[in-house]
Amino acid sequence: MTQFATITVIGRDKTGVIARVTNFLFEQGANIEALEEQVTRGQFSMTLQASWKSGRIDSKALARGLAALARSLKMEIKLRLTQPGRKQRLAILVTREPHCLEMLMKEFQAGRLNQAEPAVIISNRPDLERMARKFNLPFVRIPWNERVRAERRLLSLLEKLEVDFLVLARFMKILSPNVAWRYKNKIINIHPSLLPSFPGAQAYRQAYEHGVKIVGVTAHFVSMHLDEGPIIAQDGFTVRPNMSIKDIVAKGQKLESRVLLKAVKLYLSKRLDVYWGVVKEV
Repeated sequence: MTQFATITVIGRDKTGVIARVTNFLFEQGANIEALEEQVTRGQFSMTLQASWKSGRIDSKALARGLAALARSLKMEIKLRLTQPGRKQRLAILVTREPHCLEMLMKEFQAGRLNQAEPAVIISNRPDLERMARKFNLPFVRIPWNERVRAERRLLSLLEKLEVDFLVLARFMKILSPNVAWRYKNKIINIHPSLLPSFPGAQAYRQAYEHGVKIVGVTAHFVSMHLDEGPIIAQDGFTVRPNMSIKDIVAKGQKLESRVLLKAVKLYLSKRLDVYWGVVKEV
């Protein structure tokens, strides 16, 4: 059975980083499955997927070598190994709206998301702690008054719990590139708009005030740009002339839960590929 690993490299841009990392992995018997890198204002970021045939990986030597390489390059290099047959571990981030979280947890309880297991529910508010207890899941509150400190705590927790991917179930805070690059194409968000029409937190109100005739929702991967990540799934409904903003929000929230669930199932089916910023089913 094939063993997979995700390696992220982040730090000040310098010559030869890609060659040194890939050469080391070749020496470790790895096959490079995918590699994506970007330089933004002098900051280098790379996400690399590697694989080994069964029994060919020395995980301790791999971890030691990458740690030594990180010190030599003066960069952060993180290794996430995925054990063959292990369920994907996810963190669910929420704020105060319960509908998406409740839908996901009911699907887990019904056994319809068997490829994954929720590791933790994380929130910037205490509102949904009772629901987390109802589903016997750890609830961790991280105040978001100062984003750098909050994201540092978030990343530390995700690493400790060996989280593979994140689901933003109406998490009403923006994740910076500091998080997005470390979990590239592994953070699924649900947005109350047919993107890119109405980004931001007030999408339903913007749609209502513009008199749009079709309102929708979008599940997408989180990128460095607000509400502009690769789109996984979308759906919509027709706005009737007598519908109020309250009616639109209520109908939209039901749709959010269904579309987010569809996106998570597609992700877990391993049928998604992101090519030049566009999600394709394979």
